[in-house]
Amino acid sequence: MGLAAGVAALALTAAACGSSPSSASDTSHDGGTSSSSGGGASATPVTVTVGYFPNITHAPALVGMQEGLFAKALKPDVVAKPQIFSAGPAENTALLAGSIDLAFEGPSSALSAFTASHGAVSIIAGVAQGGAGLVVKKSITSAGQLQGTKLGSPQLGNTQDVALRYWLKQHGLTTTSTGGGDVHIEPSTTGSGTVVTEFKAGQIDGAWLAEPYEQELIAAGGHLLQSEAGATTDLVVRNSFLRAHPATVKRFLTGLLDTFSFIQADKAQAERAANKQLATLEGGKPLPSSVLSASWANLTFGPNPQASTLETQVKQGEAVGLLSNPGSIAKIFDLAPLNALLQAKGQTTVAGM
Repeated sequence: MGLAAGVAALALTAAACGSSPSSASDTSHDGGTSSSSGGGASATPVTVTVGYFPNITHAPALVGMQEGLFAKALKPDVVAKPQIFSAGPAENTALLAGSIDLAFEGPSSALSAFTASHGAVSIIAGVAQGGAGLVVKKSITSAGQLQGTKLGSPQLGNTQDVALRYWLKQHGLTTTSTGGGDVHIEPSTTGSGTVVTEFKAGQIDGAWLAEPYEQELIAAGGHLLQSEAGATTDLVVRNSFLRAHPATVKRFLTGLLDTFSFIQADKAQAERAANKQLATLEGGKPLPSSVLSASWANLTFGPNPQASTLETQVKQGEAVGLLSNPGSIAKIFDLAPLNALLQAKGQTTVAGM
């Protein structure tokens, strides 16, 4: 993986991309997954497996699945199957191994997958902007007071983990990937919900998390010390899958654009749909209305991936020692399918690098 946390794991799985059955051409029936075969229409629907998190930063995935908007765009011959993850590094392992075809994830995770696999994945759309930041105990009101404290993050090397380390470095505070330095960062291995539990128990002094966990920390007595701007979530595809099934990817993007329209047209219903989807996920539960509304208000949903965010991620990852020799990342974006759809709808197209 480009970031040190996942280099070994992703390096082992990256090779799977080129040999996945989904790389076989399927022009007569552009359906869906790494298990689909070419050479004719299937009598039953095939499956495209989609990874996403139980986070409000991934609300378009939650809403699109719950309201059947992806299903409508993919019918009658393709079914979207969800697979839930707690953070980007684990999702990337599945993506590069061919276990999932599309992934909603943060820009840092997308960058990691791209660099580790030597360009085997692409960002094909933006999803969400904003909605993350550093929440700490109310007694901490400045960066200087973080000396010697213990902070949490979703997972070593994910988007929020990198942002936290870079922000601390900008304020003269050191960190290490093993929890040393001026500020002791303890990345979770089980997801952001565990980080919230640790904060409530007084085991950590704060954390840099995405929504809704940022609001849950605030509800537990914390306050926002620093917010995170730029892209928070992108849609990523394995390039072998995109080459084999371009029409399926285009139809999924159609569902994503329809989801954005749904969210903009009826915010209240979109919030209810996201919460209902959260409740249906394995081990999931609906959010309190106050946390849900505050999380939603902290985010912007739309297809612009805000390419400058990737440049920022490269800078930050290198600065904190979690990214080395990324090479050219100009080809990480493949926005042609999205822009064709935006043009057809009379909407503004988006730019990569």
